[in-house]
Amino acid sequence: MAAPLRTLCCTALRHSSRCFTTTCGTQAGIKWRTENGLARSGTEYGPMTDLPDWSFADGRPAPPLKGQLRRKQERETLARRVVNLSSEVDKGMEVWREKQEEAKRMQERNKSLLLKPKGNLLLKKK
Repeated sequence: MAAPLRTLCCTALRHSSRCFTTTCGTQAGIKWRTENGLARSGTEYGPMTDLPDWSFADGRPAPPLKGQLRRKQERETLARRVVNLSSEVDKGMEVWREKQEEAKRMQERNKSLLLKPKGNLLLKKK
């Protein structure tokens, strides 16, 4: 019973006018949105996703939705990470400057410890 049904389905697919594809489609307008400084899709951020869908009749705001709370948490986490990484870069730059200054001091110290010219060489310099 299964074999004739399979052949029937295969022949129906072969002779149908509709195409069957297994590739994933891309969203329209991604290139245009990114070139114009917008989100890749219209649902990533913006007033349509960040603002509440409704409010009470007396003007009170609606309680935040789960997606809004999740996005807020993600933004806070990202902001904390940016601050931490920025402070790490600042500390690294400070350490690098200190190392450069120390190397310069050591070079000047080594230069001052070199033998000084004496006699005729000293007179020629002046």
